[in-house]
Amino acid sequence: MKKTLPIGIQVYGLRDLLENTPENFKNVMQKVKELGYDGVELAGLYGHTPEYIKETLDEVGLVPISAHVAFAEMMENIDGIIADYKKIGVKYLVMPYMSEEYRPANPEGFKKFLPLLNEIGQKIHDAGMTFLYHNHDFEFVKMDNGNWGYDEMFDAIPHDNLMSELDTCWCQVATSDAEGFVKKYKDRIPVVHLKDYIKQGEVKNMYKLIGIDSEEDEGETGYFGFRPVGFGMMIWEPVLNAAVESNAQWVIVEQDEHYELEPLECARRSREYLRILGW
Repeated sequence: MKKTLPIGIQVYGLRDLLENTPENFKNVMQKVKELGYDGVELAGLYGHTPEYIKETLDEVGLVPISAHVAFAEMMENIDGIIADYKKIGVKYLVMPYMSEEYRPANPEGFKKFLPLLNEIGQKIHDAGMTFLYHNHDFEFVKMDNGNWGYDEMFDAIPHDNLMSELDTCWCQVATSDAEGFVKKYKDRIPVVHLKDYIKQGEVKNMYKLIGIDSEEDEGETGYFGFRPVGFGMMIWEPVLNAAVESNAQWVIVEQDEHYELEPLECARRSREYLRILGW
């Protein structure tokens, strides 16, 4: 039998069902379980205590795989964040986004950022958890030495203090080689994000889709939009095979925005497509 991995879903994609409605949390988690997901990646606690989140996920039967936490919050209160998510049983704490001042396109800021990243990773490792970095496309710029900024970040920080949660969509957009990057990070990529998309023409501003405020660009002629897994441009079999070969522990479905379809319907389609592939 072909080897597969357990499948989780990033709760950020279901935020419209949870924000300002804490009473919905258990019901939404039950529906996630019914769709066939094995675990969840949290993106906040939605007004609940860590104890309630743990109790609910245990009751429903979902594994609390990981949690996205803004880097500024980690810098401000890493001890409290570790304590909260350890109560839930989360194994991986994830930095989900790099602010512009720290990106590889700004070499001085990037150089200052790396020791901070290592410091947070060390504290998380010392607490018995694992620190992951979740990319977009702006990490995949070439540095003066010809290396990708993404690789420079991982080369600069010890393995134990930083591992990869590769967002395959953004990696593919930037490099056309998501499969290759999953393979490159063998044994350092415990979680792989599965995100599908459609991109046509030149798109000047893709980040409005993930809640980054910016003015509309005049003369925008391209299109970029997220889709359920299997309903976009990604070819998934090679990526999934690479995840297995690279000793990943989980794959996680993520869809930042939904259009004509409801979030849970998109989640259903992603899960059903993966079933078609034998997952």
